[in-house]
Amino acid sequence: MANADGDFLIVPQQGTLFITTEFGKMEVKPCEIAVIQRGIRFSVAIEEEEDSHSTANQPARGYVLEIYNGHFQLPDLGPIGSNGLANPRDFQTPVAWYEDRPCENHFTVIHKLEGQLFAASQPFSPFNVVAWHGNYAPYKYNLNKFCPMNAVAFDHPDPSIFTVLTCPSAIPGTALADFVIFPPRWTVADHTFRLPYYHRNTMSEFMGLIKGVYDAKTDPGAFKPGGASLHLCMTPHGPDTTSFEAAIKAEAEGPRQLTDTMAFMFETSLVPRVTAHALGAPNIDRNYYQCWYGLKSHFKG
Repeated sequence: MANADGDFLIVPQQGTLFITTEFGKMEVKPCEIAVIQRGIRFSVAIEEEEDSHSTANQPARGYVLEIYNGHFQLPDLGPIGSNGLANPRDFQTPVAWYEDRPCENHFTVIHKLEGQLFAASQPFSPFNVVAWHGNYAPYKYNLNKFCPMNAVAFDHPDPSIFTVLTCPSAIPGTALADFVIFPPRWTVADHTFRLPYYHRNTMSEFMGLIKGVYDAKTDPGAFKPGGASLHLCMTPHGPDTTSFEAAIKAEAEGPRQLTDTMAFMFETSLVPRVTAHALGAPNIDRNYYQCWYGLKSHFKG
């Protein structure tokens, strides 16, 4: 496939992806991500070619974010300085590799342009590139190498402090798309509600869970790995009732280490359109709003 519309950010949640590109191969596991830019030909397998005779079906699923304007880049670190969050040295590009292989039935290349798919066949491998030069190349990143920053005195920092990659807009401080993660970390702060406070903002937020439990959605069955939630522009939201009640207890004041978790968020200043197919899906949690049932006012007269 080749996407002429934009760049793909691929976030596997289950199963290992073996991605072949014109620049070489990448093995991308859950808690890793891959970016394949506009126009690059690639294919995705969920098992090694050497194991292609295996009859076992390897399940794979995940999330894909597509941007149509600009490219992903590291956020400006500002007062953080040169270290922290995602470091450039941890991003990996493929090792040079090529394939010179004829095919009796021809190779089919799917080309995506303006949201439509076109097919063309050719008698040689699309991955017959023997060398390349420049910095326009696909890459992958291990989310476990992300160095999170957090409060150690008071107040809850804006989630932008967890930005891995961003695609800025023409308006300073506003992104066409942000990729944000909530990885294992320590939460240390005094006199602070440490979970994301109840809020609404101009950014539309698509949340996903790669593994474990998201600390703001701990109500059993409310948010499972492989699931997702979408809070559109100016829609109020925040922690579920179970998470809120646990966070305001006195014992929640002590330092806490979050382990075995990896949640993420796609944020955009644009308004996503949900397809009719998605709205009609049988696995939509149509009772999602009930996770906020039971919230009480804590004003004291």
